[in-house]
Amino acid sequence: MPIEILEATEVTDELVGAFMRLVPQLSASNPPPTREALQEMVDSPATVLFIARDPEQGGQIVGSLTLALFRIPTGIRAWIEDVVVDDAARGKGVGEALTRAALERAKGAGAVTVDLTSRPSREAANRLYRRVGFVLRETNVYRYTLGR
Repeated sequence: MPIEILEATEVTDELVGAFMRLVPQLSASNPPPTREALQEMVDSPATVLFIARDPEQGGQIVGSLTLALFRIPTGIRAWIEDVVVDDAARGKGVGEALTRAALERAKGAGAVTVDLTSRPSREAANRLYRRVGFVLRETNVYRYTLGR
């Protein structure tokens, strides 16, 4: 059975638990989102939270991707952020299924391009993005840290 990709429309205990398990696999420096933060993401018109369920694991949530959609003067912008696939589900096409769902959703929203960033050390993710059709851009990405 194929991986099932859904847009999260409500925050459940299962969703909160999935992010408690998945986010540490993505980032050691950022804690998982709280129930309130997940609710804010689900409720926001600017974010689409995709989840992947694996029927071979009883429909367990095994991955997620956040698509940010927003209007700027030159059109609709789309960014893919925080793609994470559970270690136990890697190599099953979860990341690709999430990415393709996000691309379709962005196209449906009127975006002409979709951007993302990925650390060079994430070799499998970078291969996936190239295979799907992303092209490495020559650009400078700057970050200003506001502090906490």
